[in-house]
Amino acid sequence: MKNKLLIKSFTILSLLLTSCFVQAQNPKGKLFIIGGGDRSDDLMKQVLDVAELGKKDYIVVLPMSSEEPDSSFIFFKTQMVKLTSNPIVMLNFNKETAQNKTLTDSVQNAKLIFISGGDQTRFMKVVHNTPIKTAILKAYENGSTISGTSAGAAVMSEKMITGNQKLQKEYTGTFSVIKYDNLETDEGLGLLKTVVIDQHFLKRNRYNRLLSALIEFPDLTGIGIDEATAIIVRNNKVEVAGESEVIVFKNPKGIVKAKKDNLISIEKLEMSIYTAGQKFNIK
Repeated sequence: MKNKLLIKSFTILSLLLTSCFVQAQNPKGKLFIIGGGDRSDDLMKQVLDVAELGKKDYIVVLPMSSEEPDSSFIFFKTQMVKLTSNPIVMLNFNKETAQNKTLTDSVQNAKLIFISGGDQTRFMKVVHNTPIKTAILKAYENGSTISGTSAGAAVMSEKMITGNQKLQKEYTGTFSVIKYDNLETDEGLGLLKTVVIDQHFLKRNRYNRLLSALIEFPDLTGIGIDEATAIIVRNNKVEVAGESEVIVFKNPKGIVKAKKDNLISIEKLEMSIYTAGQKFNIK
């Protein structure tokens, strides 16, 4: 009898743990990731539609990527007040205010969180290993929409492209080569575990950069989002929105790293191009 009760209790505990694991793997929130550039009113209306804001909900803007956070916020707010009556609040965190529970609770309870463009490394230096990051992740898990543009797109993935090259000290907007051990990455927010994001993709011809990421992380899917274009992520389902295209690289096979000059070869690689309204799945 005791053994039966023990087995039954263990089974219930296993089911509860499995349920918690599934919930953690399947957040209720959505991601609206914009590749930078112009943001049309139509595109931002889609952000609001995806976020499904109620009358009492509010929007939080995190401008820490930007060198001019106030200007970044004003630009965003000027556009959005034409499209919604919901309150729009800027929370420009630093290392001190990152520990302020009242402020981080405001992030966690926001129905829509928008991360501005600028420098993704600057953003993560403020956010990494702080209650801000925890608040963003909890908001996403509980049903909020997390949106971002340019640098705000780059921070979405766990493996974050910084834009720097290890083999070239001077920063360039794109890579002129495809070489191994060249791409610099850092830790992003981790909202996407199986994907690496690149932005301004066609406009700045960043194929070499994203291919360099797949050389280093062949199990990931590389998604390049062009300007004025976005992907909407609902768990593992992705929909394209906006004016241009989204490029997807995945499943590189037969990667060979040459001994000379860090050159590489890839025997096979899947590449897809998507436009507004089209959908695809990620792992």
